[in-house]
Amino acid sequence: MNEIYHALVLNMHQPPSNMDELLDGNEWEAKEILFAYDRMPRALWSYEDIARVHLSFSGTLLETLSSPSFQRRAYGIVDCGSLLWAMQNQKLFEILGTGYYHPVMPLIPEADWDDHLERWQQLARHVFWRSHFGGFWPPEMGFCMEMIPHLKKFGYRYVLVDNEYVDPVDSMSWQELRYRPHIAEYGGEEIVIIVRDRDLSNAQLAGMDYGWFYHELQERTKFCDFPPLVTTATDGDNGGWFRNVNPRANFWQYFYHEALEAIRRGESAMRPIFLTEYLDRFGAHGRVTVRRGAWNTDEHHGWNFHQWQGSQMQRDGMARVASVSQDFRHLLQRALAGGVTDQGTWWHLDQARWRLLRGETSCFFYWGEAWVHRSHQDLDACEGHMNEVRWSLPQLPDSPPSSASVEE
Repeated sequence: MNEIYHALVLNMHQPPSNMDELLDGNEWEAKEILFAYDRMPRALWSYEDIARVHLSFSGTLLETLSSPSFQRRAYGIVDCGSLLWAMQNQKLFEILGTGYYHPVMPLIPEADWDDHLERWQQLARHVFWRSHFGGFWPPEMGFCMEMIPHLKKFGYRYVLVDNEYVDPVDSMSWQELRYRPHIAEYGGEEIVIIVRDRDLSNAQLAGMDYGWFYHELQERTKFCDFPPLVTTATDGDNGGWFRNVNPRANFWQYFYHEALEAIRRGESAMRPIFLTEYLDRFGAHGRVTVRRGAWNTDEHHGWNFHQWQGSQMQRDGMARVASVSQDFRHLLQRALAGGVTDQGTWWHLDQARWRLLRGETSCFFYWGEAWVHRSHQDLDACEGHMNEVRWSLPQLPDSPPSSASVEE
């Protein structure tokens, strides 16, 4: 049997304060979500020899799960401290970096990207007790080539993208394009592109039978003359398939355990693998470019980000994000250039910064117009803090006149 390598990727995200709001107003849904997190390590402890899972946790979710006040609220449901400790198991889990407030990065100002990346790493290093994260999960799988130098700056080796947007530079077969890592370059920086199989990922999210999935793996990779890497990536805390508490009707007990048992019996060529291990063993081959896009949502394909900017209210909200971000960056530049040392000034600027970043949360724009006001609330708070220091900051020196003006 030719081995078929499988990279399982799960994204976990809850928007700011959402878990507290659910505990207040819809306790059973909150319990389903917490049980879904807690079920992962419990389902895998006895399979440390073969199970391999990639996990992405948004900064807002890590903030919630590591909060002492939330841990006290949830203690009778799930021990969040023990849960986070279990996620440190490097035999079972490879943790992927992401953007702190889960923004659709191609839709927010590039000037804010590094703040999201840095803020997430600062928290995740502490929570997961490690200093390096090799792979990056773009929130909503929203990717553009301009992100590559930023990801490399923060030490990422590879990034996951949806197969719909990957175009070969070199000549490649259908199988090579989809089931092999590649290299993309932008601005003089290179990164490995891990290609997500959209069809199999959709099945993973909806619910699937192991026999069907294994047959698909064999059929899709049977003409590969290289070690095939099949990557499936979905949310891990949304939908009944992952939240279902019935052990015979959820992803882990019904599907993944059966897959792992078949491997143990020697009846399966499927080999769960960490992406880092695959790259160390087999490398990346061929060059590609990646078009702007996100993963598909329930109603939209993802290529035009319609889910997040389909209405005028959503577009107006995004335009305000860009305007407030530009204003904040200008004030920050004034403070830095002027050598400001006043602690009160920097406190206001720091408060403005995280409220700006939180205002870029993808969920605020995902649900049509229902949550756009939440972005405006954060942007209002950001502007309030900026106004506290705006007139006390030194002005930037005027730009020098152009050569044409001097000659005149």
